[in-house]
Amino acid sequence: MAGTYARSAELAVLGGGPAGYAAAIRAGQLGKKVVLIERSELGGECLNRGCIPSKALIHAAGLLHALRTEGPEIGVQAPGATLDLATTIRWKDAVVQKERNGVATLLKSVGATVLRGEGKFTGPRSIDFQAPDGGHERIDFQAALIATGAVPVVLPGFETDGDRVVNAWELLAQTTVPRSLLVLGGGVSGCELGEFLAKAGAKVTIVELMPQILPGLEPDLARELTASLGRLGVEVRTGTRAQSLVRGPNGLALEVEGPGGRERLEAERLFVTVGKRPASRDLGLEEAGVAVDPKSGFIGVDAQMRTNVPTIYAAGDVVRPPMLAHKSYREGIVAAEAICGRPTRFDFRVVPSVVFTDPEIASVGLSRADAEKAGHAPREARFPYAALGRAHASHATGGWLKIVGDDRSGQLLGVHAVGASAGEYAAEAALALEMGAMVRDVAMTIHPHPTFSEALCEAALLWLDEPLHVARRPSSAGGH
Repeated sequence: MAGTYARSAELAVLGGGPAGYAAAIRAGQLGKKVVLIERSELGGECLNRGCIPSKALIHAAGLLHALRTEGPEIGVQAPGATLDLATTIRWKDAVVQKERNGVATLLKSVGATVLRGEGKFTGPRSIDFQAPDGGHERIDFQAALIATGAVPVVLPGFETDGDRVVNAWELLAQTTVPRSLLVLGGGVSGCELGEFLAKAGAKVTIVELMPQILPGLEPDLARELTASLGRLGVEVRTGTRAQSLVRGPNGLALEVEGPGGRERLEAERLFVTVGKRPASRDLGLEEAGVAVDPKSGFIGVDAQMRTNVPTIYAAGDVVRPPMLAHKSYREGIVAAEAICGRPTRFDFRVVPSVVFTDPEIASVGLSRADAEKAGHAPREARFPYAALGRAHASHATGGWLKIVGDDRSGQLLGVHAVGASAGEYAAEAALALEMGAMVRDVAMTIHPHPTFSEALCEAALLWLDEPLHVARRPSSAGGH
């Protein structure tokens, strides 16, 4: 592609991740002429370097771990089971490619044009597109959507090199299991991928600055995962700050300071995962007049995902936390429908959160503490997996589900769970919360047996003091 060309679009989308491609598909369905610009691969971080590849690797390591630990107890013998990581990576890459091809097919089906390269605003109605070969196009648009996602935060002194010091993107491409791994950051990515490598055979240590891993989640959920990691041999250092990194010829040394003072931790490889920042730089936003928060880098939007510039919208990780693909999908769809003149808003009570560790963690709605701050009279009830038939049949009795309800009104306020398949029934909890369900509504809903989802119904019955599969408290005095 040589020289400079021009084309027009009713909608120009910058970024082909969850928010961008969802918006392009929806706008195409509604009859818009769409041009989508993506610098790398369709699907964004989620499909290529995050959600999908990490879950593929987690699944592989989970199979290995189950064979080694559960197998002998339930009669499944697989002596000498090993993980060939290079083969696993090839399988993971094939999964990603198949999903990526699927996105391309969907975009083609609605007539969207995909351009590979860089896009930069030159004004509130135009984008300069640069192809990999240096050629340029001017794209004149009626509306544009910024869906450029986020990129890893880089800590000075802890820069990645793609080999011994890696970020999540680079770790997912490694074809060998290190003997030892330090994880700097105990958030979702650090816990998920740290656990994956621990199951694959690495000696893992997680270093987290905050008082608990998974900062922001309820402490009792974090405690359950900390205990599970400990049983795997993973060392968790919370309240610990990384001071410096020494890259020696035979390994890495991380100087940290924690509750016990200064310490030197050594390992073969370091995984740095201390958060992400919105990818809002170098997009020509000043030329377009789009306002950006100078501190966070997030782009401000209204309930229809419109920026301060009437012709330009934004969605996904670039606009606000939580940085979750399912939130991005919905924001992209809302933006597309708003651009097409549909009555739509991003107005949701809850955004479910799932951590794909072993055990899984799901959190939907308010915690007890947040409910108190909001003026409710919260009360909790916790149902143990140990009283769940499916959990016993699946050799997965560790874990529990708790319901937070308002003691005055009986309204459901939150659902939080740790255990097998917790993420699979988070959507039911989200639907109940979106519809303003009472705890009794959940309890009266017939759940299929035997399933893990019965924990939700059982916890609701317990909250009502009408338990079915756990004993009623001796001091109970009737239901609510």
